[in-house]
Amino acid sequence: MNLSRNWLNQFVDVRDIEDKAYCDAMTDSGSKVEGYEKLGQEISRVVVGKVLSMERHPNSDHMFTCQVQTAPDKTEQIVTGAQNVHPGDFVPAALDGAHLPGGIVIKPSKLRGVDSNGMLCSMAELNLDEHDEPGKEANGILLLDATDADIGTDIHDFLDLTDTVVEFEITSNRPDCLSVIGLARETAVTFDRPWHLPAPVVKGPAGGDPIESYLKVSIAAPDLCSRYAAKVLRNVKIGPSPRWMRRLLCASGVRPINNIVDITNYVMLEYGQPMHAFDYRQIEGKTIQVRRAHNQEAFRSLDDQDHTLDSGMLVIADAKKACALAGVMGGANSEIVADTTTVVFESACFDGISVRKTAQKNGMRTESSSRFEKGLDPENCMPALLRACELAQLLGAGEVVDGTIDVYPGKKDLYRMPFEPEKYNRFLGTDVPVENMLHTLEKLECKVEDGIITVPSFRNDLRCMNDIAEEIIRIWGYNRIESTNIRAETTQGGRTPRQQFTYDLENTLIGLGFSSIQTFTFVSPKIYDRIRLPQDSPLRRSVVISNPLGEDTSIMRTTALPSMLDVLARNSNFNNESACLFEMASVYLPGENADELPEEKTYLTVGAYGKVDFYTLKGVIEQALRANGIRNLTFETAPEHPVFHPGRSALVRSADGTALGTFGQVHPLTASNYNLSAPVFLASLDMDMLYNAAEHKRHYTPLPKYPAVTRDFSFVCDESLEVGKLEEVMARAGGKLTESVSLFDIYRGPQLGENKKSVSLRIVLRAQDHTLTVEEADKVSNKICKDMEFKLGLRIRS
Repeated sequence: MNLSRNWLNQFVDVRDIEDKAYCDAMTDSGSKVEGYEKLGQEISRVVVGKVLSMERHPNSDHMFTCQVQTAPDKTEQIVTGAQNVHPGDFVPAALDGAHLPGGIVIKPSKLRGVDSNGMLCSMAELNLDEHDEPGKEANGILLLDATDADIGTDIHDFLDLTDTVVEFEITSNRPDCLSVIGLARETAVTFDRPWHLPAPVVKGPAGGDPIESYLKVSIAAPDLCSRYAAKVLRNVKIGPSPRWMRRLLCASGVRPINNIVDITNYVMLEYGQPMHAFDYRQIEGKTIQVRRAHNQEAFRSLDDQDHTLDSGMLVIADAKKACALAGVMGGANSEIVADTTTVVFESACFDGISVRKTAQKNGMRTESSSRFEKGLDPENCMPALLRACELAQLLGAGEVVDGTIDVYPGKKDLYRMPFEPEKYNRFLGTDVPVENMLHTLEKLECKVEDGIITVPSFRNDLRCMNDIAEEIIRIWGYNRIESTNIRAETTQGGRTPRQQFTYDLENTLIGLGFSSIQTFTFVSPKIYDRIRLPQDSPLRRSVVISNPLGEDTSIMRTTALPSMLDVLARNSNFNNESACLFEMASVYLPGENADELPEEKTYLTVGAYGKVDFYTLKGVIEQALRANGIRNLTFETAPEHPVFHPGRSALVRSADGTALGTFGQVHPLTASNYNLSAPVFLASLDMDMLYNAAEHKRHYTPLPKYPAVTRDFSFVCDESLEVGKLEEVMARAGGKLTESVSLFDIYRGPQLGENKKSVSLRIVLRAQDHTLTVEEADKVSNKICKDMEFKLGLRIRS
């Protein structure tokens, strides 16, 4: 919301407060200021001048030497090339040392040998256009409607160019502040100054038929329109608005158009109540009906865009067609044009949710819709309508027809709640005097009588004790709250066990040389094709975002592997030789029913390329999980997966056989979709499964007192037999004496035979209460050999 301080001063006088002090105080009281801009500050030493005489330049066929009176007793010689200037014209004259927008500085100079002590200014040179000064020539010198008495007047004063515009960030719960009046009320209470809001005064009827003979209004959708008021203007004269109105509109970021349209925009900015004006000639059947649109109903808006409506949208219609999209934009079929003679002013209150959805579906968010969607006060409709009529009479834009149409089926009683000052102070931890509370609420137009607060209709955000306490403390001043000890029992903050587990796991991976990343959870549907996911895969069923930023962010991901591949591909494109990354990635799995919330799961996703291979990643996973209480992992060949290379991927299982996730090398076809030529490795582990598999209580294990005994074994087996199976059999055969089993060599050669390999394993045996004897170690070794032969059909390699 852009607020003109000139406009503000019409309601509350704060001219003595500097701009920065004003902005700081308003921010402190809850009306956040984004910044402010001084209009016209780039212009200096430009005055109203009168052209006394003009002579042809002796050395130019298109330039003139002018004698310009710039003060009652001063004349300057100025050379100009403008062809629209004549003796007797009043013009903006930039004097010696003048500054103009764009950093231009005017100095005396010679133009083809003739002295020129200034410059005559065009609209563009004063940063104006045809909307600021309608009817003036855009390509020539700006000719002023001045008199001899105005000569020497500063151009700021003559053209009303001096103002400060303050930009406010208005939160969605304060639509009342999307208006000059709302911000004037906040200003008055912030600085504790009086303010006044004059009631609109509309002169008596001009005679003739009453409004009932012009128009009939009905509301067919009272759930979407709580009030609809209208007045009629006849003998309308379309023309430009006066300069003071144009300046205030421009300062507020609204382009002036003509007096009738400008009145509706002026009232919208002043009262916060959007209005619309219809050309009465275009209203067929002299009827206005507020109804739902018909499905596939065609509508052309004021910006000449065609729209197809549906029954969820509200329209303002006549007997045959839709004339406006309620709360959003009027229709081209009822637009105010140059020969309009009778106008219908509309002031209504529409359902905010309906307006927002309609604007969103049609891609036409406007100043009007941005206000309606926040929920407006129906009580504001009539004052705004009367103000529009008052301005029409003030500007001589038309005559107000006798009578007002006011259809108000949704009137509600004002909200009431108890006044509880002790409770407010206890809640806030303050000692604000009751008198101060009452004064603040009174300034905010909250009436307090017999211990009951009556909330004004424009404050829908005040509905409980906390809301009133907030109003009191923001005006009292947050900076006046003294530091005190907490007055209630508290608990010591900390992480939950699940959060601590995640935190420790992240730190372990960082210690292992991996970097944490974070990617977006909303992605493009095309990612499933890039990772070659089958068309019938359940992972393709995603949560669809109803209002996406674009196609690339239109669904919620069901797997985080494409996101990791994107990051790895970006690093590869930047010529980074290696990358080791991980993410605690959220994925969203849709429920069975459309209205069911999706299941949010977290996966530890690891990605790497460069100085890593399959076994490096396997070791990282083992070390990270072991350090966080997950031991006795087993690995087996993973089922076929489109992301992973067949035969170079593994399934990770916990001690009880629960599948924790998958890791391995990325399939070459998948990698090529990301332009990754070097081998890339990924892992995806379910955090829920990891947490459940972890031993969260740490047990101290002292250093061993007795020495260990090692035995090495080599077995010839089929190429397809997994080493993990051999390790499992050996560990079980060693029983309680087994401390570790590890692979230390794999050999392949022609003497072993086709599709055969020799696997060499080392088992470490240790007893906790004595030194193992050779006989005990041999006994375990014999059991290992027997179990290998019995369970796997293997014998010691000779």
